[in-house]
Amino acid sequence: MIDKAIATTHRKSRLNREWAFPTVNVVLLVLLMFLTLYPVINTVAYSFNDGTDALRGHIGLWPRKFSLVSYKNLLSKPELYQSAKITVLKTILTTILNLLITGMLSFTLSCREYVLRKFITTVMVLTMYVNAGLIPNYLLVTKTLGLHNTFWAYIIPSMFSCFNMIIIRTYIMGLPDALVESARIDGAGDFRVYWQIIFPLCTPVLATVALFVAVGSWNSWFDTYLYNSAEPDLHTLQYFLKMQLATTQAQANKAKATVEALQAADVSTTPVTIRCATTVITTVPILIVYPFLQRYFVTGIALGSVKG
Repeated sequence: MIDKAIATTHRKSRLNREWAFPTVNVVLLVLLMFLTLYPVINTVAYSFNDGTDALRGHIGLWPRKFSLVSYKNLLSKPELYQSAKITVLKTILTTILNLLITGMLSFTLSCREYVLRKFITTVMVLTMYVNAGLIPNYLLVTKTLGLHNTFWAYIIPSMFSCFNMIIIRTYIMGLPDALVESARIDGAGDFRVYWQIIFPLCTPVLATVALFVAVGSWNSWFDTYLYNSAEPDLHTLQYFLKMQLATTQAQANKAKATVEALQAADVSTTPVTIRCATTVITTVPILIVYPFLQRYFVTGIALGSVKG
């Protein structure tokens, strides 16, 4: 009887331990999910709230006074759609060219028979630690290359990334050498080896790099400020929305930024709601694209960083 009681006690203790960890794990993950999602939901709630009412603060997960004025204010401007078209075209071209050039160079520098691969790799890595700075880069793009007030000021400086090259090169070096050797024995050249063997095998890391490049290009506005601020037809979505936010901020400052003054001046939008609506508009396209690349993201980073 004593042995049976001891066995029963051990069984209950084991069951309690087996249930304890999953329970604690679920509670912590739910709490972490809430802490992660709350700022996002709060931003959306502010974007759909009335502008002057939003200045009072204390808006949680739902708008206190529902209003679409901020979105109407932004979406009613024809410049928004022109800037969105420029941003989409810029993002697509930058991503394709970056993958094309960076991928082929990564394959070249991964070939062990290439004599200068270590020297070229070292020189490129040094540029990540030491660069000339903003002013020389501005002079290079505007004076030397003559890309000022042109669409190509977005594309040409972004066609290559040393960081992305290292990730792709490391991933390629982790592939079996027998694949390339057997292709060369069959008479395949470098281009055929890359496009028919290496490129399909690099889908995870290329998708990861594509996400890096696309998000960076989509969120960029400083290049417009530097090179194309004088050309309204070449303004990107981020720069256009930034200027709208600055305009709204100026209106609020003119009304002394108090709730009573804004109501008296009949200001329908405020910097708070415009900023949140801007965040939502610029984030939605990335949220739509990300799920299609998510399954490649972790795999590409993990496999591209194991071997150096």
